[in-house]
Amino acid sequence: MPDLPSQPEIRENLAGAARSEIDRLLVPLLVAIETLSLISRHADPMEFDAVMDAVGRPDDVLRLALDDRGVGEGEAGDAFEAVRTASDSALTAFEGLRAAVPRGVDPRAIFKALRHLPRAQEALYPLAAFHPAVNRFFLDPAVRGSAEAVARSAQPARGDMTGVIHRENDPGTRGGFSMYVPEYYVADRAWPLVVALHGGSGHGRGFLWSWLRDARSFGAIVVAPTATGPTWALMGEDTDTPNLKRILAHVQDRWHVDPSRMLMTGMSDGGTFCYVSGLEADSPFTHLAPVSATFHPLMAAMADENRVQDLPIHIVHGALDWMFPVEVARQTQERLAAVGADVTYREIEDLSHCYPREVNAVLLDWIGRG
Repeated sequence: MPDLPSQPEIRENLAGAARSEIDRLLVPLLVAIETLSLISRHADPMEFDAVMDAVGRPDDVLRLALDDRGVGEGEAGDAFEAVRTASDSALTAFEGLRAAVPRGVDPRAIFKALRHLPRAQEALYPLAAFHPAVNRFFLDPAVRGSAEAVARSAQPARGDMTGVIHRENDPGTRGGFSMYVPEYYVADRAWPLVVALHGGSGHGRGFLWSWLRDARSFGAIVVAPTATGPTWALMGEDTDTPNLKRILAHVQDRWHVDPSRMLMTGMSDGGTFCYVSGLEADSPFTHLAPVSATFHPLMAAMADENRVQDLPIHIVHGALDWMFPVEVARQTQERLAAVGADVTYREIEDLSHCYPREVNAVLLDWIGRG
């Protein structure tokens, strides 16, 4: 069982100086969202009841703040509505997680509840441009103390050129994409690109938030496509690779992408599709980073010999993965190295079948930060 930060520790790390009555609601909301992120990172079904006990009940604090009639009085504008919408999504997530505990090992109920986490983040993010606490919240802890990083991030999006952008990617739709371009983007230099593929039955609009904080902190463009089907085209006709090429062409046409720093990464089925698509001879990606993925030996045997030679591949896997046992990842490293790939292998001792957001900064260092 991981040693998770307590609610007071999280509160101390996130709370900014109070600016108005709305902060009485904002502080417990930030604590609740960060706690949900911790739960998402440590959501091992075999230990889930212990995880929920360890994080306490920050949702109760948030609910009490919402019930306080003094909170937000006279502030019923866009800011309060954003905080209220984000709070409702966070509380819905906690309700689903608490309902999942008595069911025993039911990862579907856990993952379903956690889909409300990115909805809370998406609702809250517009406040980052003018609220210091929200601005810092959407930065990596390593740079929250940097006056330069805080200042450059505290600016509004510029139309459809910077900030969070969605293209035909409403919830429930397939084949579109969401993306994030740092608000301080300038076209006179080339930017690293991360194409991040969601897991099975997931959606790019939600998975974008697994990467936004790091892209915003360290300077990268992130594209989170949605598969054309219920999951990525791992068998049968590949309708996803042509769609990814279409999306990539659109991004490269509008933004200055560094062709030497183009990372394809993904979680679970998305990670497996990194192998399926990324090992093709004409793949444009310079680096691959499958996370918590599986791999069939035929993928190495069928990979284009010239493509795989010295290709940088960074495998990330959890020692506690219950869906794709870690032995598969260890064997994948050996097989890819044997056919000439430049393989980095990272095994995380306390990781189950979850997305480890802490590897994002590592991967950006690996390809070269902005």
